[in-house]
Amino acid sequence: MHRRQKPSAPEHKRDLAAHGGALSMSQNDTRSFFNFSQLVLSAGHIKSPPVLKHSKITYFEVEILDVQSKKQICIVDKVPPSSTLLDVKHKFHKACPQWYPSRVGLQLERNGPYLKDSINIQSLAVSSIITLYFTDLGQQVGWTTFFLTEYTGPLLIYLLFYIRLSTIYDQVESTKNFRHPVVHLACFCHCLHYIRHLLETLFVHKLSEGHTPLKNMIKGCAFYWGFTSWIAYYINHPRYTPPSFGHRQVSFAALAFLMCEAGNHFINVTLAHQNHSGLKACFPSPTYNPFTWLFLLVSCPNYTYEVGSWISFTVMTQTLPVGIFAFLMVIQMSLWAQKKHKLYLKRFYPEVRRKAAMIPIIF
Repeated sequence: MHRRQKPSAPEHKRDLAAHGGALSMSQNDTRSFFNFSQLVLSAGHIKSPPVLKHSKITYFEVEILDVQSKKQICIVDKVPPSSTLLDVKHKFHKACPQWYPSRVGLQLERNGPYLKDSINIQSLAVSSIITLYFTDLGQQVGWTTFFLTEYTGPLLIYLLFYIRLSTIYDQVESTKNFRHPVVHLACFCHCLHYIRHLLETLFVHKLSEGHTPLKNMIKGCAFYWGFTSWIAYYINHPRYTPPSFGHRQVSFAALAFLMCEAGNHFINVTLAHQNHSGLKACFPSPTYNPFTWLFLLVSCPNYTYEVGSWISFTVMTQTLPVGIFAFLMVIQMSLWAQKKHKLYLKRFYPEVRRKAAMIPIIF
C-alpha cells in the first residue's frame, strides 16, 4: 500500500500564499470597479435628476359689492395674479350675464375713480381677498360707433336741406329763386368738413377700445344734428341773402376755411404718429409741413384749426345760426384744450410751459 504523502511545510505555505494572492487580487479588482463606478456616477452625466419642487401659485378671490347697498353680488374665485381687471369683468359677466363687461364699473372705494381694464389684479391686492365696488354704467357704445354716428348725421341732414325737399320749403318759391354761388360753396365746405372727420375716425385716429355711455352719444347727436338742421335751413332757404361784401368776402373766407381744414388734418396725422419712434414719449414737434408750425405756439393746434374752420364758415355764409354754433364751439374747444394742456404740463413740462392752450395770443 502506498501512503499519501503530505506536502512539506514550505510547499504548503507556498500554496496558501498563491491561493491567498489570487483571492486578494479578485477583491482588489472588485473594489477598483466599485470605486470607478462611483467616480462615473459623481461626474454628473449619469447622475439621477433631482426631484422638482412644485411652486405654489397664489390665487385671489375678488369680492364684488354693490356700491349703493354694500351687499355682496358675487365672489370671483381662483383669479391668477397675472389677470387684469378685464379678465375679472369677463368672469363676473359669466356669473351675472345681465351685466356685460363694458357696462361694469369697478372701484376700490365707493367714492373713488373707476379702475382701468388694463390694471393688473395683483397690484390691487393687500391680502388674498380683494373687495371691489360695482356700478352699472348703463348701456355702452364703442368710441368708433360714437364718432361715426355723430358725424354721419350732419352730412346727410345738410344734403336733405340742400336738395330743397318739398316737405321743407315751398316748391314754387324754390324753383323761382336763383341760388347764389355761396350756397353751393357752403354745401361743399360743410360736406368736406364732416367727410374729413369720418375718414380720420376710420384711418387716422387711434381710438381706445373703451366705451362710453349711450346717453353721451345721444347728447352729442342732438347737439350736432340739431344745429346742422338749423344752419342748413337758413343757408339753403330760397330767400337766403348773400354776404354783404359779395365775392371778396366769400373768397377770403373760403380760402381760410380750406387752410384750417388742411391744418387740422395734418395736426391729427402728426398726433397719431408721435410715439412710433419707440423712444421716450415727447411732445409733438413741428415738421417741414408749415401747417404743423402752430405747435410752436399752442399745445392743442387741432382745436385752433377746428375753431378757425367754423369762424371762416360764419364769415363766408354770414348767417346767425352758424355764428351761434361757432361761438359754442369756441367755448367747448377752449375747455377741452385747457384740460389737455394741464395733462401736457404734467408730462412735458419743459416743452409746453411757454405755450398757450389753444389761442396763440393768450398765454
